[in-house]
Amino acid sequence: MKTKFFKYQGAGNDFILIDNRDLSFQYKDNNAVLDLCNRRFGIGADGLMLLQTHETHDFEMLYFNADGKLGSMCGNGGRCIVAFAKYLGIIDIETEFLAVDGPHYAKISAEGDWVNLQMIDIDNIEKDGDAYVLNTGSPHYVLQVTGLKDKDVFTEGKAIRNSDTYKVAGINVNFVENQGDHFFVRTFERGVEDETYACGTGVTAVALSMAQHLKQEGHIETPIKVLGGDLRIQFDYDGSKFRNIFLCGPAVQVFTGEVMV
Repeated sequence: MKTKFFKYQGAGNDFILIDNRDLSFQYKDNNAVLDLCNRRFGIGADGLMLLQTHETHDFEMLYFNADGKLGSMCGNGGRCIVAFAKYLGIIDIETEFLAVDGPHYAKISAEGDWVNLQMIDIDNIEKDGDAYVLNTGSPHYVLQVTGLKDKDVFTEGKAIRNSDTYKVAGINVNFVENQGDHFFVRTFERGVEDETYACGTGVTAVALSMAQHLKQEGHIETPIKVLGGDLRIQFDYDGSKFRNIFLCGPAVQVFTGEVMV
């Protein structure tokens, strides 16, 4: 059966999106999504999302990692599916949709290419040696480094993700370098099992961790550069809890087509 798909990217984090309000795309096993996300034998993407109807929200986001398995929250994916919902005429400039970690509010530009997505509140950040560990919808490990441009993120990130502490549940590994007026971030993502050009929940975790590390308080805006471009995190921090957290950045439709599924 031919299925229509749309390709979106948010700061280089790319996704396959399918309008599944009629439930025509039937997820049966990991291989269906795995094949579509394959960059040589499929469409190619960091993940796949189904947009589905929901009784109490504008829509539901169902997210699959590139390995074919149902994933935890994806921040850039969330921004892309909001842009997709606007393209389909489901929403205008504001929405509340349901994801795996609960409801999310978002606001999109009139042009439909910039999305501010509200993330879940964070009450605490733990430490693992020099690293910060927290869950921003997905679990993250945040480690400050120098010389990030030349770091072997794949090898070092894979080693941490598969360490005894994190191997079973998995964790996303973020390396961050303070470059004065912004933070530079590179991320090894579980589920993709590789470095991605951006990770929305990852840069959110970085911004919150660095606010705690630098003892910042009040309303904070943190500019972040990733391999795929620029993102911005806005939040309120009282020295203990993080509230009103927004992941802000581009969400762009790249192309559309049909694929045999």
